[in-house]
Amino acid sequence: MKKPSSKIREEIAKLQDQLKAAETREAERIGRIALKAGLGEIEVDEAELQAAFEDVANRFLGAKQEAPPRKTAGDGSASSETLSPVTSGAHAGSGGEA
Repeated sequence: MKKPSSKIREEIAKLQDQLKAAETREAERIGRIALKAGLGEIEVDEAELQAAFEDVANRFLGAKQEAPPRKTAGDGSASSETLSPVTSGAHAGSGGEA
């Protein structure tokens, strides 16, 4: 027997709640790691920071998955821009700022 549409809507609502909770947990985890790495103290454009995160994700995902095209801030169009890798450690940062 097929499910009535009301039951399907209920299931969708529950799944949306579960998705929101999972995304919140993931965002908090990544946020804590980013703060520990000092990202909370730098001023950088959000689109540039997102691109750097995508580069890091691709590094850890490896060649298993092809990365989706990046979206530029504002217009939603794809960008083929290549960015330099994110560095960490003693040589990261600019001009001796701490």
